[in-house]
Order: sequence, then C-alpha cells, then structure tokens
Amino acid sequence: MNIDQLNNLIRKRRSIFPPMYDGTAISDETINTILENANWAPNHKHTEPWRFKVMKGAYLEKLSKFQGDFYKTHTPEDKFSEKKYEKTIKKPLQCACVIAICMYRDPAQSIPEWEEIAAVSCAVQNMWLSATALGIGAYWSSPKSIHAAQDLLDLKDGEQCLGFFYMGNYKGADLPGKRSPLETKVSWLK
Repeated sequence: MNIDQLNNLIRKRRSIFPPMYDGTAISDETINTILENANWAPNHKHTEPWRFKVMKGAYLEKLSKFQGDFYKTHTPEDKFSEKKYEKTIKKPLQCACVIAICMYRDPAQSIPEWEEIAAVSCAVQNMWLSATALGIGAYWSSPKSIHAAQDLLDLKDGEQCLGFFYMGNYKGADLPGKRSPLETKVSWLK
C-alpha cells in the first residue's frame, strides 16, 4: 500500500447506518479478519484491553429485545416516542452482525483508564478502516443501555461495554465527507 491508497481509505471511512444495509450475511472469516486487525492496535504496556462480543443470527433478536426493553423502562412517559422505540428494536435486525466493543481494565491499573479507552478506540478505528476496505458499512453507537448490558454480553469482572459496532453490507455510492480545514486545528511551534 502506498500513502495515496492509505489517504484514500482513511478519507473514505464513514458511518454507514443499518437502514442502508442490504440484509446479506458477512462471513465469520471476514469478521475474524476485521477483528484480527483490531487486535493490532497500539496499546501502552501491552495491556491489550479490547474485548469483543460478536452477535449474529438469533442473538440479534436478543439485542433488539434488550434495547427495546431498556428504552421502554428508562424513558419517562412524556418523552416516550413509539417511532424511536420501533427504530431502536429494528436497528439490530437490519445488521449482519453487531459487535459489542468492550474494555477489560488492567487489574493492576498500571496505566490510566483513559489510555485503556484510547487503545480500544484505536482498535475500533482499525475495525472501521478494515470494514471500509472490504465495502462493509459500519458505525459505532454508544446508547445508554450499554451500562446495563452485563448479562446480555456475559461481561466478566473488570469488563465494561463501550458501545456497539453495527455492521452490514451495503450497496451505495461513497458518501461525502466533511471536515473543517486542518489549519484551524494546528499550531506549529518552531
């Protein structure tokens, strides 16, 4: 890969949402490739804090029910929207898979927690770039329900869920990207 190919891949990455997915499966082999790339993320002191829970098939129905039940029980009656509820339960069912993005905190707490979260975020970026290269749509969501997902995800002591990575094949044109000019964010100190 040359720098132009890398630049193109990075700048092509977008959040592709479940309504855009075409309903076709993603093979376990492809998912493993994406997760293997995640496993090569940088991390301080080699703590490798990322953990992933891959939900496919009938388990997506469990996620759908979990999300719907959470919305119903945690939304005040005056804020409840039937449309949002329907969207919440439909979203996982539109996916080929959903990967719970989890972090296992180093028991010795040898590094600050933010560094562990940053390492998991780097792993997710590797997943996202891999999905983009494979033509797979993806996006990272962090609904409030992740803080109540211990049983759904069979989280172990020291693990916490940081979000859901929704994935699905899609057929569509590349979406335009938006970024403000780099010059507004960089100061050169010479």
